[in-house]
Amino acid sequence: MSLYKNELHQLVDALPEEKTEAAREFLEFLLSDNNTLFPERLVEKLSLLERVVDSLPDATLAVDRKGKVVVWNRAAEEMTGVKKEEILGRGNYACAVPFYGEQRPLLVNFVLGNGKEWERKYEKIERKGHILVGEGFAPFACGGRGLHFWTLAAPVYDHKGNLLGAVQCIRDIGKRKKMEDELRYLSTHDDLAGLYNRVHFEEELRRQEKGRSYPISLILCDLDGLKVVNDALGHERGDELLRRAARVIAGCVRGSDVVARVGGDEFAVILPQADRGAAEEVIQRIIETVKKDNAQHADLPLSISMGTATAEDASHLLHDVYKEADNAMYRDKLTKRQEQRYALIRTIKAVLAKKDFHTEYMKELACMLGEAVGLSHEEMDTLRLLVDIHDIGKLKVPEHIIFKPGPLTEKERKEVQCHPEVGYRIALSSSELAPVAEFILQHHEWWDGQGYPRGLQGDQIHLLSRIVAIADVYEAMTTDRPYRKALSREDALAELRRCAGKQFDPHLVEIFIELLTEKASNGKNTKKNSW
Repeated sequence: MSLYKNELHQLVDALPEEKTEAAREFLEFLLSDNNTLFPERLVEKLSLLERVVDSLPDATLAVDRKGKVVVWNRAAEEMTGVKKEEILGRGNYACAVPFYGEQRPLLVNFVLGNGKEWERKYEKIERKGHILVGEGFAPFACGGRGLHFWTLAAPVYDHKGNLLGAVQCIRDIGKRKKMEDELRYLSTHDDLAGLYNRVHFEEELRRQEKGRSYPISLILCDLDGLKVVNDALGHERGDELLRRAARVIAGCVRGSDVVARVGGDEFAVILPQADRGAAEEVIQRIIETVKKDNAQHADLPLSISMGTATAEDASHLLHDVYKEADNAMYRDKLTKRQEQRYALIRTIKAVLAKKDFHTEYMKELACMLGEAVGLSHEEMDTLRLLVDIHDIGKLKVPEHIIFKPGPLTEKERKEVQCHPEVGYRIALSSSELAPVAEFILQHHEWWDGQGYPRGLQGDQIHLLSRIVAIADVYEAMTTDRPYRKALSREDALAELRRCAGKQFDPHLVEIFIELLTEKASNGKNTKKNSW
């Protein structure tokens, strides 16, 4: 046995001086088998060592004291596409080329004391005693797709403490990095609108306040009527409106500006190095872009109220400027209230037209009766609004019930009878519609108390609701429906007489019939001539 040992030692002594010590240390490891060793056992141990290194899941490489590559495992081959036969024995930072496309130090080289000036190239690097831990990105790895990696490098010493070389393992953290990036994005962005969120906006506001980008202007935007759209048309349509508003606002500012969704229907813009005039120009661009956007979405028009304020220098706190812009936005909202109301009603009417059979003819009938009983100008305006949206609650009734050609089941009937209450809640959610909310709730109450939802009777039912009830039923009876053909004028009036004092206010029915009879006796075509 000692013969084999002596021959091996002689072989080591014949090696160049710089490799002798490392080889001897390795031999001492191999020959520590109770002082016995067969050549087959040596081959077996070498093979086992190679298999262990190749089975490591992380790419593993090692260099000697001169920086020449002495280990390159299978995971390193897969990560770089470079076989060990192509890289072993090469120095001069050759092992970096498959990762970076250039000869530059890796962590193993830093451990050996070489190329420390390159440490700044890593995203993160930390020393833990003799060990180096880092993270970075290797653009040439993984077939050129690039690699986000975590890596660790450690020196290798002999039993006397002499430095033999260094070993480094490299781990693919692409999935972790992607998850971190997604979490970071979600923490600073509003997922629905695709803009920054309020947290990031406030952080940016503090950062800008400490910077030198004055003058700084803020623009506050409020998406008008979003709650009604959510309640009446559903959150899906409301989300569509939010995304359109976000695209419009973001498309009208510079890439350096910050656009954020800071509330349910509120957006804010930070304009660094922008005076009041520049902010007003942005607002004008937003107004023009809204018009263009609405031309393509007539069924769901966009309306945005805006206000702006400017901090000329650091003496103006941006928090105070925000309040000033917010107040200006609400003033804009108040001046546009009538315009917003019309836009909102147009939207609701357009959607209702697909689920309801009422026409402008019903409004003419209601207004005719309202004028006959002496409603004031303000009451007539309220009546027109009520006619437009009295069935808004039907937006929540499934279409298969609305358009059912046969009789409704008891369950379906109850679902339909909920629409005044649903409409009441929807109307209350909007300052533009709230004035008619109570009248919507009452428009299916009966004069004799047998109506719904509250069983009101007589004068407990508001006059406007009683007028709408008569115009509603008459227009329905004289119009074709899925479940029946239209009645003649005479039959419809006869049905009103029959229900007077039960379903309808008898006095209003009398006036209504008299008006229509008078129009007919004058030889005019009732429907073609509005009456």
